[in-house]
Amino acid sequence: MKQLSHSEIANNRQKFPITIVCDAIRTPENIGMCFRIAESFGVSKIYLHESSPSMENRIVKKTARNTIDQISWENYVNFQTLVQQLKSEGNTIIGIEITDRSIDIKDFDFTNSKKIVLLLGSERHGIQNINLLDASVNIPMYGRNSSMNVIHSLAITLYETTKQLTK
Repeated sequence: MKQLSHSEIANNRQKFPITIVCDAIRTPENIGMCFRIAESFGVSKIYLHESSPSMENRIVKKTARNTIDQISWENYVNFQTLVQQLKSEGNTIIGIEITDRSIDIKDFDFTNSKKIVLLLGSERHGIQNINLLDASVNIPMYGRNSSMNVIHSLAITLYETTKQLTK
């Protein structure tokens, strides 16, 4: 067995009809990792609230590792206005959130949507208005903790989403 270098790996480069909306994500490391994970999974676009850390933030840049320039992104001002705009453009709004109507991620059929928005809430307060969601998914957990880091949740969700979309 030999560990491969980056130049020896031929990724299946592909863009998916997936958009990420970060609702009140303020930690520079989480913003940077959002870009890195999103680029790895072929996400089309990321929306960040205007109060999120700047793309010029040293920690954002270091954590993102040059992926900021590889994925389309935009700032927004009003969460509700953005979500309604994305809905009017034919997107299905899916929250990564624990609600009384959440569907286990492995049971959710992402292929029923032509365009997908994955909505991330802050780690402290979650998604600010869950009534705007078309659906919510949760990740089954087997330890004592009932939640995980928002970017870990995003990575697991993107893995499941792209797995289903490539079948």
